[in-house]
Amino acid sequence: MSGQLLRNALLFGRVLRGLGLEVGPDSSIELVAALEHVPVGRRTDFQNAARCVLVRHREDLRRFDQAFDAFWRKPRGESTSRDLAALGEKRKFRRSQFEPSAPDVGPDAEPGRKGPERGPLPTILRPTLTWSADEVLRHKDFADITGEELEAVRGLLREFSWRIAPAVSRRFDSRGRERLDLRRTLRRSLRHGGEVLSWDRNRRRQRPRPVVVIADVSGSMERYTRLLLLFLHGLARRRDRRVEAFLFGTRLTRVTRELAGADVDLALQEVARAVPDWSGGTRIGAALREFNFRWGRRVLSGGPVVLLISDGWDRGEPELLAREIARLQRSCRRLVWLNPLAGSVGYEPLARGMRAALPYVDDFLPVHSLASLEALARHLETLPEGRPPRRRAFRGEAA
Repeated sequence: MSGQLLRNALLFGRVLRGLGLEVGPDSSIELVAALEHVPVGRRTDFQNAARCVLVRHREDLRRFDQAFDAFWRKPRGESTSRDLAALGEKRKFRRSQFEPSAPDVGPDAEPGRKGPERGPLPTILRPTLTWSADEVLRHKDFADITGEELEAVRGLLREFSWRIAPAVSRRFDSRGRERLDLRRTLRRSLRHGGEVLSWDRNRRRQRPRPVVVIADVSGSMERYTRLLLLFLHGLARRRDRRVEAFLFGTRLTRVTRELAGADVDLALQEVARAVPDWSGGTRIGAALREFNFRWGRRVLSGGPVVLLISDGWDRGEPELLAREIARLQRSCRRLVWLNPLAGSVGYEPLARGMRAALPYVDDFLPVHSLASLEALARHLETLPEGRPPRRRAFRGEAA
């Protein structure tokens, strides 16, 4: 492959990123490798190969085709290729980055001819100039986050505000003004011969609701583990509520103490040393059984919200998983299953473990991007006071 074609392929990847497509450096490298097996002189084959490698979502196909036609069309006219900067955000590109230093090489290029510069781009591509890099990052799948974007994601996660709906006690607080306190009013009236001079009021006491997180770190979750651990670290360091964190693959490990450190990098190193079955197999039912019988009495007091993070791929027995997740649901105020695959277009919970567990899950939500975490925060902030309606197991089914 010529050096100029390589340069143009990498530049095309940067243009697509400016348009908002999820094209990282690894995708550009895959495109370069694919071009070794595709006849570059045939435009259709070249475009189909680039589309297969660089497009991840169906809604991006139209923008990709328009950008491909604008970038790789045959040179003609007297216009300048500097107009390529209009494909992406202007603040991300400098004019010098689009200066041609050699003849254009690509599909439909004529050999031995110095390429004239390209003309203006279609106006349909120009509204993307208003897109924000943070907005694109909010909706980007955690599995596609690059090393360069990881620091930006860390900063956005640090700004998250978790305000979980409080637990309402049966006891009353005399400082409130929500309901009339007849008992206290009559007791105070005795000082004045039974004459009621003022009405006392109270309210139910509120306390922070505990949170228990049980996260899957098996091999099938490896693409999402690093970002989900950053989420767990930010949640576990909160001082206004009790947060317990557990990780599992084929066995269960409590990592609350390791995640409580202020230094996120040091905390994640401690977690990696504490978990013996990192990126291994998955036995969700066995892990939940160990949690129920070893840790349930210790951490499930006070009506906590349990966040179970897993993709549902399980190598254990579905009957064991159904029995243990039903036990866990009865022991907590609300059971929320967070599945990173649920954010994919056309996802259906067809895995054995997922199908066995869904009847006993109160909320089934995606957790694949920053936007999904924001939706989770809003959901936890507006949790109702009572328990949700739940399925009653048939006799012997989950006993």
